[in-house]
Amino acid sequence: MTVEANEQEPDPPAWRVLLGYVRPHRGALALGALLSLATTATGLALPLVAQRLISDLSEDRAISSALVLMTFLVAANAVLGALGSYTLQRAAESVVLTARRSLTSTMLRLRISAMDASEPGDLLARATSDTTLLRAMTTNSLVGMSTGGLAMVATLVAMGTVDLPLLGVTLLVLVVAAVIIGVIVPAIQRASRSAQESMGQMGAALERVLGAMRTVKASGAEAREERAVHEAARESWRQSLRAAKWQALAGNTAGLSIQAAFITVLAVGGARVATGSIEVGALVAFLLYVFYLISPIAQVAEAVSQYQVGAAAIGRILQVRRMPTESVEPALARAPARVVANATAPASVTFEDVRFRYGPELPYVHHGVTFTVPPRGLTAFVGPSGAGKTTIFSLIERFYDPDAGRVLVDGREVHDWELPELRAAIGYVEQDAPVLSGTLRENLLFGAPEASEEALAEALRTTRLDDLVARLPEGVDTVVGHRGTKLSGGERQRVAIARALLRRPRLLLLDEATSQLDAVNEAALRDTVADAARDTTVLVVAHRLSTVTAADRIVVMDAGRVEAVGTHAELVGLSPLYAELAATQFLAEVH
Repeated sequence: MTVEANEQEPDPPAWRVLLGYVRPHRGALALGALLSLATTATGLALPLVAQRLISDLSEDRAISSALVLMTFLVAANAVLGALGSYTLQRAAESVVLTARRSLTSTMLRLRISAMDASEPGDLLARATSDTTLLRAMTTNSLVGMSTGGLAMVATLVAMGTVDLPLLGVTLLVLVVAAVIIGVIVPAIQRASRSAQESMGQMGAALERVLGAMRTVKASGAEAREERAVHEAARESWRQSLRAAKWQALAGNTAGLSIQAAFITVLAVGGARVATGSIEVGALVAFLLYVFYLISPIAQVAEAVSQYQVGAAAIGRILQVRRMPTESVEPALARAPARVVANATAPASVTFEDVRFRYGPELPYVHHGVTFTVPPRGLTAFVGPSGAGKTTIFSLIERFYDPDAGRVLVDGREVHDWELPELRAAIGYVEQDAPVLSGTLRENLLFGAPEASEEALAEALRTTRLDDLVARLPEGVDTVVGHRGTKLSGGERQRVAIARALLRRPRLLLLDEATSQLDAVNEAALRDTVADAARDTTVLVVAHRLSTVTAADRIVVMDAGRVEAVGTHAELVGLSPLYAELAATQFLAEVH
């Protein structure tokens, strides 16, 4: 996937980003850390009590108090450990929630140009699997490094109180292990990043197939697409194995260091006992501390490994956060907000010498487009495919910004509108008339959730959807399926038109809005559009000229330029291109 990022300062280190997600939950994390430290403290006390127990036994003293204390410490260790673990896991899940909220908020505000350069499946992987890795990074790295590090230091201090020479032997072994793990750490991060990138590529491959399942089946391409998805899954598996290999090597190195320390301490300690330098009880206590080091050393090793995995995930999250997003700041900075005299009046549209292309490496779609649409009435855009008609609507909605020239709505450059204000004034029916998963009611009210039942009923009548609603088992509360699969193409178009009309827009944009309608419904919708044009400004992109011959003005476009503007009757005589289109569709005789 190609991810466009703003060219700004370098990304902050992963730990700083993680702390930003952790900050709202620092109280719960602190409590969990304290409970973990209390668990460590009870565990550290056990070898000392064991040393006392052995001394009591060797000197034939009562051991009941030592046994009671050991029992209490074991029970406290278990209870505090369970509470600490739950508290940390809850806090870690909250950190993941915070990260997902932040990331999905960014995704929903991405510029359309950024989305064009992205794979939805990869973005989905970043919002789900990548953010999940922050859970382990929080508990194992942030908290684990703190509690494990403190526990390790405390254990080493306790060892020092028992026997300093044996402590020196232990430290020597641990330093060697730390050097080895330090060499492995960069490989863990590289492998983890590759694994997560592969997971995103697999998600993109699967989303590509699931998003066009009918096309895949109709083309008999199941086997080919199956191979492509399986290869993406296999690549993800290979990269995950690489990461697992390096993590296992780091973990085993930590475990091996403890075994080496135990053997070395046993040998050196045995010799010291033989010479009378230390007592047997001291050696037993020291060996218990060596065993106790297993947990904090494993925690620290796991913390280092998980930090590298989490750092790779945060790097992918930051890539999304640095992608260009829509913002109202340019409007506030460039021009003061202007009060619209009548916020419900029809809006005018003006293009002044607009030049636009979809990317620096792509050819221009508009070459100096200029036209004016006055408030109220029906204006149609016609011309061959690729003439730049749909792009007109994308620029009005500010899905993209022109490379040169100006786009004005109500005499204000679209840059000077705040995006919510601009888009609230527009009703837009896209070319493919998308319907979202959910009920028919949810789709109809998607752009106007506060619309009344009366307004909803009127929109259904206007778009001739009332018969459909009567046939549906649960009326407007019937689930229409993923992308409206339970509706016909014409029904989806009518749902999209009703959704736009419910917004009561000042500017209505219809992009091939009747292309899938039968003749009866097309005629009815043509009357609906004509009625709407009496109260608002309606812009229509049409390939079938029969739908726009009665338009107040028709803008003829060709190869990214405005070739002519006029009524149908005027253009048949003035525009060779329009006359050809009209003749092809047997409309030349209609005046």
